[in-house]
Amino acid sequence: MQTPMTTSASPPLAAPGRTAGYVLAASGAALFSTKAIFIKLAYQEQVNASLMLAYRMAFALPFFLAVGIWAVRARGVRGEPMPDLATVTKAALTGLLGYYVASYFDFAGLQYISAQLERLVLFTYPIFIMFIAAYLSGQAPSRSGITAAAVTYAGLALAFASDLPIGGHDTIMGTLLVIGAALSFAVHQIFAKGFVTALGSALYTAISLTSAAIACIVHHVIVSRGDFSASPRFMGLAAGCAVVATVLPALLINASLARISSTAVAMISTLSPIVTIILAVTILGEPFTWADAAGSLLVIAGVGLYTRGDSQSV
Repeated sequence: MQTPMTTSASPPLAAPGRTAGYVLAASGAALFSTKAIFIKLAYQEQVNASLMLAYRMAFALPFFLAVGIWAVRARGVRGEPMPDLATVTKAALTGLLGYYVASYFDFAGLQYISAQLERLVLFTYPIFIMFIAAYLSGQAPSRSGITAAAVTYAGLALAFASDLPIGGHDTIMGTLLVIGAALSFAVHQIFAKGFVTALGSALYTAISLTSAAIACIVHHVIVSRGDFSASPRFMGLAAGCAVVATVLPALLINASLARISSTAVAMISTLSPIVTIILAVTILGEPFTWADAAGSLLVIAGVGLYTRGDSQSV
């Protein structure tokens, strides 16, 4: 899953700064899109979601710890008080929801469905956020939000119907698992916003992802009785998923947020499913039909419409 991002707009910058921000955001979105490709390639060696997730987090854990140490030192330099144990604990628990529970559902779903369908289903999490936030606030979603949701789910239904005759029960199972991932991540994002404000993006990211990494590793130790045996290729793909599809894009996205607004970053992130589709077709050899194309365009258009409407309401 993607790391949490701050929501405040960046101050206006000169054109070169904005251009660099756009390039960084697009690069981050593209690298995030490779996650499913790494996982599907690893599953060609050994289909084991728990093992893949454990290795991914184990390889990424040193980077999370380094970010946490840097963030703590930065707070000390600025003379800011250190967060209390209760806040850290709650942030860690929130991280478990977004990066352990959601990630496990996502990795498990990829055992059954294509990388293209997985990315489209996961990409709908902002729509879940809209409905959950509306329920919690007691206010109905806006008309533009309802329209965006209708367009998004129409596209998702079209993509699902295109894959159903081929995958059958596997398509249903995989889609439900990834919907669970999208829903879990949406709930996480709602609760994470307060911790990002209180702790700062870097420290919250370090705490939440470190707790999730430990949980993923412990989970695999329990379910496999400590069996971490894997081929060198599997481990190499897990390392690639950790560095290329997790750590590097997080750094690029954070760097882009220092140059352009979070709204611009969110809009540029709509490139993500397109990149996944291209990679899935060229690297994995997945089929891509006119129904897939139409469904993908509707999902991307729906999420883009929601993102634009949400930014204008702020």
